[in-house]
Amino acid sequence: MTVESLGEEALRGLGRLCERPVRDAITSAPSNPGVERMEARFTGDAFEPHRHDTYAIGVTLHGVQTFRYRGEKRQSLPGNVMVLHPDEVHDGGAGTDDGLRYRMIYLEPALAIEALGDNHGALPFVREPVFADTPLVSVISAAFGNLDEEMDELLVDDIVSRLTQGLARHAKQPLKPMGRPAVRQAGMARDYLADNALRLVRSQELEAVSGLDRYALSRHFRTLYATSPHRFLLMRRLQRAKELMKQGEPLAEIAAETGFTDQSHLNRQFKKAFGMTPGRWAALTAASQ
Repeated sequence: MTVESLGEEALRGLGRLCERPVRDAITSAPSNPGVERMEARFTGDAFEPHRHDTYAIGVTLHGVQTFRYRGEKRQSLPGNVMVLHPDEVHDGGAGTDDGLRYRMIYLEPALAIEALGDNHGALPFVREPVFADTPLVSVISAAFGNLDEEMDELLVDDIVSRLTQGLARHAKQPLKPMGRPAVRQAGMARDYLADNALRLVRSQELEAVSGLDRYALSRHFRTLYATSPHRFLLMRRLQRAKELMKQGEPLAEIAAETGFTDQSHLNRQFKKAFGMTPGRWAALTAASQ
């Protein structure tokens, strides 16, 4: 894909497409419910193998972006869109000495399901993780108008709608949709986990809330959200840990506040989820200030 093939709006949104990264840094924007935005620049390897429970939908701004995904090494060039499915292991970094710059939106599956409407009971799985799509580039660019503030609610609604339409457009043949009762029951369990993320939640609680036995709930939850209830709960704790790190709280206190056994436990789980230690993530976000 060439820069000339992009639409005018997308080109404006890419902004600093040709700027070479000066130093490794992550700009983590204030998040909206279910939507997280990040702009990053790196030289060399950036992330070790990890997986998160959200879609990762992004665009490469500068350099060659390389990552291993579903058993293959992938490359994204400036203007390309990347889509990583929830709970799929991947790494990432710059493919050349010229460095890398990119933008990424992390979209919770629950929002995608809601935006797709009643005709979908399963998440769309995108065939290829790197492709050209000018409308999606424009959507991603629109989400990065201001990295210092939360997005307006109406803007979020529009971005989520357009992102999920793009996912569906590039998806494989969808799985047989789940029935509405199962979707509703799995959603009740998800909401309960989100509301009680910082404490131990037992299987009996979710059975009582959802009306499903624990094994049926596990099946339906994974079909709908591409992850397990246990991992969904863990990722909510890690997201809260990220928020507290932005505020400069000590890691030991963050670990205690977010339900981890100790700082070492937080470190291990954070690295598995985000591909780097909490200390490195904090240093990179500080470097962007």
